[in-house]
Amino acid sequence: MNVALLGKPLPVTRRRRATAVRRVFPFTAMVGQRDMTQALLLAAVDPRIGGVLVLGDRGTGKSTAIRALAALLPTIRVIADCPYNCDPAAISPNCPHCNAPGATASPRTRSITVPAIDLPLGATEDRVVGSLDLERALADGSKHFEPGLLARAHRGFLYIDEVNLLEDHLVDLLLDVAASGENLVEREGLSIRHPARFVLVGSGNPEEGDLRPQLLDRFGLAVEVTTTTDLQERIEVLRRREAFEADPEGFTQAWSEPETALRRQIEEARALMRRVVTPDSLLQTVARLCLALGTDGLRGELSLLRAARALACLEGEHVVLPRHMRAIAVPALRHRLRRNPLDEGSATPRVERALAELAEA
Repeated sequence: MNVALLGKPLPVTRRRRATAVRRVFPFTAMVGQRDMTQALLLAAVDPRIGGVLVLGDRGTGKSTAIRALAALLPTIRVIADCPYNCDPAAISPNCPHCNAPGATASPRTRSITVPAIDLPLGATEDRVVGSLDLERALADGSKHFEPGLLARAHRGFLYIDEVNLLEDHLVDLLLDVAASGENLVEREGLSIRHPARFVLVGSGNPEEGDLRPQLLDRFGLAVEVTTTTDLQERIEVLRRREAFEADPEGFTQAWSEPETALRRQIEEARALMRRVVTPDSLLQTVARLCLALGTDGLRGELSLLRAARALACLEGEHVVLPRHMRAIAVPALRHRLRRNPLDEGSATPRVERALAELAEA
């Protein structure tokens, strides 16, 4: 994968004066955590892969990575005053704003950074799905819908820290929206349906509880992160973070060249997705692997195939090769395996063994 996540930045020739603009730590300046950054990049190339689940230690850069990726991605065009981030080239037929009576046929547009919305554990249902605007209701008696976090996340990322601790009723909401790509709100005399397609990114510590199987299955890729034990990596993390906090603008400018190169790589990969070839032999290999592992349903095959295709495109390949499938098989399948009481090994070795046996067959 030709991504210089540990590359050298451009030299900062002078210290820049701090500005009011909030800076995001550059994605290419992150040290280590290759599995996590690769999974996020693949989901950015092809959101159909599904969400990304990141399990492991706290303080390993999970929230930093998702915000950095959103800031790195090419900007998107939206209808200027649409609260649902509608694409001017493909307005959703379910957008209550763009399809409202009297809506102009040639609305104003603007470019925005890809949304990266946090869903706090303590968020109320109203805040997540939206609710009646009480201020307007009290002022003039009109019923007006106030969009929630799901509306703001449309065409972007929805990030849930400690997703395994999310309340069950919010999990049910997310499952419905993830399946349909729409959010339906029926309450207080309102009936609103609006688009809500996003890449779901969750993080958590497995020691604090398991995810419900239905939600776990919705994540296309699952990766494990650990605190690095490499001394030089730890020192480099400290050095870069200190430099960023001391001069965010200068640090960001120093990493502008690798950021631009990675952004161009993502754009080219997205364009290549329409032309990349997936051989029938690879489809057979993917199906045989999932059969050997006993994964439930076909979502495992689809996620693995789409992730392998995205990886091939990110590397500039026009044909998906077996090595692409092998490289992404563990994160695509590790969270879909049934627990075997006779096999105490973790999911990762089971997938690796199945890959090895398939190669020898």
